[in-house]
Amino acid sequence: MQTPVNGFKQALRNKQAQIGLWVSLANPYSTEICAGAGFDWLLLDSEHAPNDLRSIMAQLQTIAAYPSQAVCRVPIGDSTSIKQFLDLGAQNLLVPMVDTPEQARALVQACRYPPDGFRGMGGARASRWGRYPHYAKEANAQVCLLVQVETRLALSNLDAIVATEGVDGVFIGPADLSASMGHVGNSGHPEVQSAIEDAIQRVARAGKAAGILTPDTALARRYLELGATFVAVGLDTLLLVRGTNALVSQFKPASLTTAPASPGDKTYS
Repeated sequence: MQTPVNGFKQALRNKQAQIGLWVSLANPYSTEICAGAGFDWLLLDSEHAPNDLRSIMAQLQTIAAYPSQAVCRVPIGDSTSIKQFLDLGAQNLLVPMVDTPEQARALVQACRYPPDGFRGMGGARASRWGRYPHYAKEANAQVCLLVQVETRLALSNLDAIVATEGVDGVFIGPADLSASMGHVGNSGHPEVQSAIEDAIQRVARAGKAAGILTPDTALARRYLELGATFVAVGLDTLLLVRGTNALVSQFKPASLTTAPASPGDKTYS
Protein backbone atom coordinates (compact mmCIF):
# COMPACT_ATOMS: atom_id res chain seq x y z
CA MET A 1 0.00 0.00 0.00
CA GLN A 2 1.25 3.44 -0.91
CA THR A 3 1.22 6.50 1.32
CA PRO A 4 -1.66 8.67 0.01
CA VAL A 5 -0.74 11.79 -1.92
CA ASN A 6 -2.34 14.90 -0.43
CA GLY A 7 -4.55 16.21 -3.21
CA PHE A 8 -5.61 19.28 -1.23
CA LYS A 9 -2.01 20.33 -0.74
CA GLN A 10 -1.29 19.80 -4.42
CA ALA A 11 -4.27 21.93 -5.40
CA LEU A 12 -3.10 24.79 -3.16
CA ARG A 13 0.38 24.62 -4.66
CA ASN A 14 -1.15 24.74 -8.14
CA LYS A 15 -3.25 27.76 -7.09
CA GLN A 16 -6.49 25.92 -7.81
CA ALA A 17 -9.36 27.49 -5.89
CA GLN A 18 -10.73 25.12 -3.26
CA ILE A 19 -14.30 25.72 -2.10
CA GLY A 20 -15.08 24.40 1.36
CA LEU A 21 -17.67 24.09 4.11
CA TRP A 22 -17.24 24.53 7.87
CA VAL A 23 -18.42 21.37 9.65
CA SER A 24 -19.17 21.82 13.35
CA LEU A 25 -21.99 19.42 14.18
CA ALA A 26 -19.40 16.84 15.27
CA ASN A 27 -21.32 13.88 13.90
CA PRO A 28 -20.36 11.51 11.07
CA TYR A 29 -23.98 11.24 9.95
CA SER A 30 -24.34 14.94 9.16
CA THR A 31 -20.75 15.10 7.94
CA GLU A 32 -21.52 12.44 5.35
CA ILE A 33 -24.39 14.55 4.03
CA CYS A 34 -21.97 17.45 3.62
CA ALA A 35 -19.31 15.22 2.04
CA GLY A 36 -21.75 14.10 -0.61
CA ALA A 37 -22.46 17.65 -1.74
CA GLY A 38 -19.21 18.02 -3.67
CA PHE A 39 -17.20 20.57 -1.69
CA ASP A 40 -13.45 20.44 -2.28
CA TRP A 41 -12.75 20.46 1.45
CA LEU A 42 -14.57 20.15 4.75
CA LEU A 43 -13.27 21.79 7.92
CA LEU A 44 -13.66 19.57 10.99
CA ASP A 45 -13.59 21.99 13.89
CA SER A 46 -12.12 21.06 17.26
CA GLU A 47 -11.57 24.59 18.50
CA HIS A 48 -15.16 25.85 18.75
CA ALA A 49 -17.13 22.63 18.25
CA PRO A 50 -17.66 19.62 20.57
CA ASN A 51 -15.27 17.33 18.71
CA ASP A 52 -12.82 14.97 20.36
CA LEU A 53 -10.30 12.56 18.85
CA ARG A 54 -12.86 9.78 18.45
CA SER A 55 -15.43 11.97 16.70
CA ILE A 56 -12.72 13.39 14.44
CA MET A 57 -11.58 9.88 13.53
CA ALA A 58 -15.13 8.81 12.70
CA GLN A 59 -15.58 11.83 10.44
CA LEU A 60 -12.23 11.24 8.73
CA GLN A 61 -13.37 7.69 7.99
CA THR A 62 -16.66 9.01 6.63
CA ILE A 63 -15.13 11.68 4.39
CA ALA A 64 -12.61 9.19 2.98
CA ALA A 65 -15.37 7.60 0.91
CA TYR A 66 -15.97 10.88 -0.94
CA PRO A 67 -13.90 13.25 -3.12
CA SER A 68 -13.93 16.01 -0.47
CA GLN A 69 -10.73 16.49 1.52
CA ALA A 70 -10.75 16.84 5.30
CA VAL A 71 -9.04 19.77 7.01
CA CYS A 72 -8.87 19.46 10.80
CA ARG A 73 -8.72 22.50 13.05
CA VAL A 74 -6.90 21.50 16.23
CA PRO A 75 -8.09 23.03 19.51
CA ILE A 76 -4.69 24.57 20.24
CA GLY A 77 -1.34 24.71 18.53
CA ASP A 78 0.63 22.41 20.80
CA SER A 79 2.73 19.44 19.76
CA THR A 80 0.56 16.92 21.60
CA SER A 81 -2.65 17.88 19.78
CA ILE A 82 -0.86 17.99 16.45
CA LYS A 83 0.71 14.57 16.99
CA GLN A 84 -2.62 13.00 17.89
CA PHE A 85 -4.45 14.45 14.89
CA LEU A 86 -1.69 13.39 12.50
CA ASP A 87 -1.62 9.90 13.99
CA LEU A 88 -5.35 9.64 13.27
CA GLY A 89 -4.55 10.17 9.60
CA ALA A 90 -5.31 13.87 9.21
CA GLN A 91 -3.11 15.28 6.46
CA ASN A 92 -4.37 18.87 6.57
CA LEU A 93 -4.20 20.84 9.80
CA LEU A 94 -5.47 24.32 10.59
CA VAL A 95 -3.91 25.81 13.73
CA PRO A 96 -5.60 28.77 15.45
CA MET A 97 -4.03 31.89 16.96
CA VAL A 98 -0.59 31.97 15.36
CA ASP A 99 0.93 35.38 16.05
CA THR A 100 4.67 35.05 15.36
CA PRO A 101 7.09 33.33 12.98
CA GLU A 102 8.59 31.56 16.00
CA GLN A 103 5.23 29.92 16.66
CA ALA A 104 4.93 29.02 12.99
CA ARG A 105 8.37 27.37 12.95
CA ALA A 106 7.54 25.34 16.06
CA LEU A 107 4.32 24.14 14.41
CA VAL A 108 6.19 23.07 11.29
CA GLN A 109 8.56 20.99 13.42
CA ALA A 110 5.65 19.47 15.35
CA CYS A 111 4.17 18.28 12.04
CA ARG A 112 7.35 16.58 10.83
CA TYR A 113 9.28 13.49 11.71
CA PRO A 114 13.05 13.83 12.37
CA PRO A 115 15.35 15.11 11.10
CA ASP A 116 13.04 17.92 9.92
CA GLY A 117 11.03 18.08 13.14
CA PHE A 118 10.19 16.36 16.37
CA ARG A 119 6.92 14.53 15.68
CA GLY A 120 6.86 11.31 17.69
CA MET A 121 7.47 8.16 15.67
CA GLY A 122 4.07 6.53 15.97
CA GLY A 123 1.97 6.73 12.83
CA ALA A 124 -0.85 4.45 14.13
CA ARG A 125 -3.89 4.82 11.86
CA ALA A 126 -2.04 7.30 9.60
CA SER A 127 0.31 4.54 8.46
CA ARG A 128 -2.53 2.02 8.46
CA TRP A 129 -0.68 0.30 11.29
CA GLY A 130 2.42 -0.18 9.19
CA ARG A 131 0.67 -1.18 5.99
CA TYR A 132 2.06 1.99 4.35
CA PRO A 133 5.66 0.75 4.59
CA HIS A 134 7.26 4.07 3.63
CA TYR A 135 4.96 6.31 5.65
CA ALA A 136 7.60 7.52 8.10
CA LYS A 137 9.81 8.71 5.22
CA GLU A 138 7.01 10.13 3.09
CA ALA A 139 4.62 11.69 5.61
CA ASN A 140 6.48 15.01 5.98
CA ALA A 141 5.92 15.85 2.32
CA GLN A 142 2.20 15.11 2.51
CA VAL A 143 1.27 17.11 5.62
CA CYS A 144 -0.35 20.46 4.83
CA LEU A 145 0.02 23.07 7.58
CA LEU A 146 -2.34 26.05 7.58
CA VAL A 147 -1.99 28.71 10.27
CA GLN A 148 -4.60 31.18 11.42
CA VAL A 149 -3.73 34.88 11.51
CA GLU A 150 -6.37 36.63 13.60
CA THR A 151 -4.84 39.43 15.69
CA ARG A 152 -3.14 42.79 15.15
CA LEU A 153 0.11 41.19 16.28
CA ALA A 154 -0.24 38.43 13.72
CA LEU A 155 -0.88 40.96 10.95
CA SER A 156 2.25 42.84 11.93
CA ASN A 157 4.21 39.60 11.58
CA LEU A 158 2.36 38.33 8.53
CA ASP A 159 5.21 38.54 6.04
CA ALA A 160 7.55 36.59 8.33
CA ILE A 161 4.87 34.00 9.11
CA VAL A 162 4.16 33.50 5.40
CA ALA A 163 7.87 33.16 4.67
CA THR A 164 8.23 30.33 7.17
CA GLU A 165 9.31 27.20 5.33
CA GLY A 166 6.77 24.46 5.85
CA VAL A 167 3.78 26.76 6.24
CA ASP A 168 1.54 25.94 3.28
CA GLY A 169 -1.14 28.54 3.81
CA VAL A 170 -2.52 31.29 6.00
CA PHE A 171 -6.15 31.47 7.05
CA ILE A 172 -7.48 34.90 8.03
CA GLY A 173 -9.79 34.65 11.06
CA PRO A 174 -12.27 37.53 10.63
CA ALA A 175 -14.13 37.31 13.95
CA ASP A 176 -11.11 37.26 16.23
CA LEU A 177 -9.33 39.78 14.03
CA SER A 178 -12.25 42.20 14.32
CA ALA A 179 -12.19 41.82 18.10
CA SER A 180 -8.45 42.43 18.18
CA MET A 181 -8.93 45.56 16.09
CA GLY A 182 -11.58 46.93 18.46
CA HIS A 183 -14.64 46.01 16.40
CA VAL A 184 -16.08 43.12 18.39
CA GLY A 185 -18.80 41.30 16.46
CA ASN A 186 -18.36 43.49 13.40
CA SER A 187 -16.10 41.75 10.91
CA GLY A 188 -17.74 43.79 8.20
CA HIS A 189 -16.27 47.04 9.52
CA PRO A 190 -14.36 48.83 6.73
CA GLU A 191 -11.12 48.82 8.73
CA VAL A 192 -11.35 45.07 9.27
CA GLN A 193 -12.26 44.37 5.66
CA SER A 194 -9.37 46.51 4.48
CA ALA A 195 -6.98 44.54 6.69
CA ILE A 196 -8.40 41.24 5.42
CA GLU A 197 -8.06 42.22 1.78
CA ASP A 198 -4.51 43.45 2.31
CA ALA A 199 -3.59 40.23 4.12
CA ILE A 200 -5.00 38.00 1.38
CA GLN A 201 -3.04 39.87 -1.27
CA ARG A 202 0.19 39.75 0.75
CA VAL A 203 -0.12 36.01 1.28
CA ALA A 204 -0.86 35.42 -2.40
CA ARG A 205 2.06 37.58 -3.53
CA ALA A 206 4.35 35.53 -1.32
CA GLY A 207 3.32 32.41 -3.20
CA LYS A 208 1.41 30.80 -0.34
CA ALA A 209 -2.28 29.89 -0.10
CA ALA A 210 -4.65 32.37 1.53
CA GLY A 211 -7.88 31.19 3.10
CA ILE A 212 -10.97 32.54 4.83
CA LEU A 213 -14.53 31.67 5.82
CA THR A 214 -17.65 33.65 4.92
CA PRO A 215 -21.22 32.56 4.14
CA ASP A 216 -21.72 35.79 2.21
CA THR A 217 -21.57 34.86 -1.47
CA ALA A 218 -20.47 38.30 -2.67
CA LEU A 219 -17.68 38.47 -0.09
CA ALA A 220 -16.53 34.96 -0.95
CA ARG A 221 -16.27 35.86 -4.61
CA ARG A 222 -14.44 39.06 -3.72
CA TYR A 223 -11.86 37.14 -1.66
CA LEU A 224 -11.35 34.68 -4.50
CA GLU A 225 -10.79 37.55 -6.91
CA LEU A 226 -8.16 38.97 -4.55
CA GLY A 227 -6.24 35.71 -4.65
CA ALA A 228 -7.65 33.59 -1.84
CA THR A 229 -7.18 29.91 -2.67
CA PHE A 230 -9.17 28.01 -0.03
CA VAL A 231 -12.47 29.63 0.89
CA ALA A 232 -15.17 28.14 3.07
CA VAL A 233 -18.48 29.46 1.80
CA GLY A 234 -20.80 28.24 4.54
CA LEU A 235 -21.26 26.48 7.86
CA ASP A 236 -23.31 23.36 8.52
CA THR A 237 -24.76 24.92 11.67
CA LEU A 238 -25.81 28.09 9.87
CA LEU A 239 -27.40 26.08 7.06
CA LEU A 240 -29.45 24.22 9.69
CA VAL A 241 -30.41 27.45 11.47
CA ARG A 242 -31.54 29.09 8.24
CA GLY A 243 -33.37 26.03 6.98
CA THR A 244 -35.28 25.37 10.20
CA ASN A 245 -36.14 29.05 10.64
CA ALA A 246 -37.43 29.25 7.08
CA LEU A 247 -39.53 26.13 7.50
CA VAL A 248 -41.15 27.11 10.80
CA SER A 249 -41.88 30.62 9.48
CA GLN A 250 -44.17 29.06 6.88
CA PHE A 251 -46.45 27.69 9.60
CA LYS A 252 -46.04 30.02 12.61
CA PRO A 253 -46.31 33.80 12.95
CA ALA A 254 -43.00 35.61 12.69
CA SER A 255 -43.41 36.83 16.27
CA LEU A 256 -42.99 33.27 17.53
CA THR A 257 -39.58 32.71 15.92
CA THR A 258 -36.82 33.78 18.26
CA ALA A 259 -33.69 33.30 16.16
CA PRO A 260 -32.75 35.48 13.16
CA ALA A 261 -32.61 33.97 9.70
CA SER A 262 -28.92 34.88 9.56
CA PRO A 263 -26.52 36.80 11.79
CA GLY A 264 -25.69 40.38 11.00
CA ASP A 265 -21.98 39.63 10.97
CA LYS A 266 -21.32 37.83 7.72
CA THR A 267 -17.78 36.66 8.37
CA TYR A 268 -16.54 34.11 10.85
CA SER A 269 -13.41 32.38 12.12
